[in-house]
Amino acid sequence: MGIDCLDPVALAPFWLRALGYSETSGLGDPYLDLVPPPGGVPVFLQRVEETKSVKNRVHLDLFTADPEGLVAELLGAGAALVGDPFGGQPWEWQVMADPEGNEFCVCREEQ
Repeated sequence: MGIDCLDPVALAPFWLRALGYSETSGLGDPYLDLVPPPGGVPVFLQRVEETKSVKNRVHLDLFTADPEGLVAELLGAGAALVGDPFGGQPWEWQVMADPEGNEFCVCREEQ
C-alpha cells in the first residue's frame, strides 16, 4: 500500500505511530518503506510533487478496541478530524486526515 506525500521522512513518524510499526527502510527519495511487524501489511510513503487536492479514493481503516483513545493519540501526533464520528451509538467510524491531508478512518472493532 502506498501513500503519496511531499516529504516521506517527515510523515513517517506519524504513520509509524498510527500503524504501530517501529522502523523504516530507504531514504525517502522517492520511497520510504514502513517496515511491518510479522504478518503486517507492507506500506510505503512515496514522494510526489503535487499536494493532495481532492478526497482519497482509497484510504486505510484502522480498527481498534479503543477508537476514542486512538483518535486522541493521533490528534496529538498531528492528525485532524474530518467531520463528526458516525455509524451508531457508540460511534463506529471517525474520518481523520494525516498531517499532509490524506484521509483515513479510525474504526471501532466489533466486540
